[in-house]
Amino acid sequence: MHMLNFLSFFVIAPFIGSVLVALTGKFNEKFAKAIFVAVSLFLASLSLSCILVTKDFGIIVHKTSAILSPLYRIPLILDGFSTFMLVVSNVITFFIALFSPQYMAKYTQRWKFYALFLLLVTGMNGVILSGDILNLLICLEAASIASYALVAFGTEKEELEATIKYLIMSTVGAFFIILGIILLYCITHTLNMALMSSMLKCQENGPLTILAAIFFIAGFGIKAALVPFHSWLPDAHQSAPAPVSAVFSGILIKILGIYAIVRIMFNVLGITSFISTILTSLGIFSILFGILYAAGQRDIKRMFAYSSISHIGYIALGFGIGTKLAILGSLLHIFNHSAMKSLLFLNSGSIEYSTGTRDMDKLGGLRTKLPITGITSLIASLSISGIPPFGGFFSKLLIIVGAVMSGNMLVAFIAVLGSMITLAVFANFQRNVFFSSIKEEFQNIKEAPMSMKASMLALSILCIFGGLLLLPQFSGCFLGQAGDALLNCSKYANAILGKM
Repeated sequence: MHMLNFLSFFVIAPFIGSVLVALTGKFNEKFAKAIFVAVSLFLASLSLSCILVTKDFGIIVHKTSAILSPLYRIPLILDGFSTFMLVVSNVITFFIALFSPQYMAKYTQRWKFYALFLLLVTGMNGVILSGDILNLLICLEAASIASYALVAFGTEKEELEATIKYLIMSTVGAFFIILGIILLYCITHTLNMALMSSMLKCQENGPLTILAAIFFIAGFGIKAALVPFHSWLPDAHQSAPAPVSAVFSGILIKILGIYAIVRIMFNVLGITSFISTILTSLGIFSILFGILYAAGQRDIKRMFAYSSISHIGYIALGFGIGTKLAILGSLLHIFNHSAMKSLLFLNSGSIEYSTGTRDMDKLGGLRTKLPITGITSLIASLSISGIPPFGGFFSKLLIIVGAVMSGNMLVAFIAVLGSMITLAVFANFQRNVFFSSIKEEFQNIKEAPMSMKASMLALSILCIFGGLLLLPQFSGCFLGQAGDALLNCSKYANAILGKM
């Protein structure tokens, strides 16, 4: 398996790219931009190759060299779930990176944005691959530190206030996570997640294990912006540049929040009825409160932010139900929501780039002046509302059917109700921004540059064909492998321990 030591490149490549951009960006911004896009493309290609690797070799375990980690060799784990998240994260990130340079032209020192963005990617990939819970926390905080700077990138009062709020909430979340890690270490005397899982299976869930689970759900729940831990997200989205909002909503809250919760609850602690009830309850509250708050917003990005809280609720709900069908629906919704919500935030960036505003009351009739933005926004809106045949319909359907088949009729009803309200919210958004009469001051506006349009078109294709991932040709080696990694908890621990 020496040929499979490529896993470290998911962390090394963006980190080296970030350092190179930081060293050269001030003197040659074009070179920094080239590094930024090239590294993003490399990671997207590498992540896609992981699908074939896990299909052929199963779970891969790679220990970093002693040079990189002198205190102990950090295990990097590639299984079906981490492969799935790597593909979602790095492919979507590439399209956001392609969109970013032209949009960020209004800011000075864009090279700082490129460096911070790559550092953020470094941390996210580290979280996905880490087989050590302490290293997971370190990578999570590295990504968080980069995200604080990206929210505050404009350095205006609004951005700084949002960053401080985000920093405080995130620090509280990290504190809860540390408490959870301490409790698990006291029980198992190890930080290796596979060893933790193996030891915890040999004993009943005592009060310390249950308390650790509560701490993890609270800590990672803040990172995921689940209700009632969500208050930082709308302010951060409203203040951050559009590409940053796209990364936050499309990827960051899923990796630092949902991925970490699910990995620990399913593969380390073992999913229990108590944990399932908590996840299901948080999912229900997030679905309803998120979309109801979205209905009252006039700022496009703030509306999208609250919608993200609602859809993170759908993902948590599916994992909380815990059946194979519901888990498959949550995994598919991670993919679909990453594509459609990233696209919507890029659409908001395109609208602001051309008009100078995100206030829906000041906009109207933009479909004639911004045709690419208009059609891709319509596709994303239909998908996120669960309209067939777009991807969002299939992922929501699986979660709702999973709830019905498990006997949770009230939960299924709330999920359907949330989707109906989502349709109303996004229909109103389309009417106000694209289909009403155009304002006089927008008669001469122009569409965004080609690189921005290319990113939006690519993401709209993913929104249209996201449901195809359910076909046997794709589900077996992509979605199916991710679901199996979560459902077969003993296989995860045994396979890793057998290769270490």
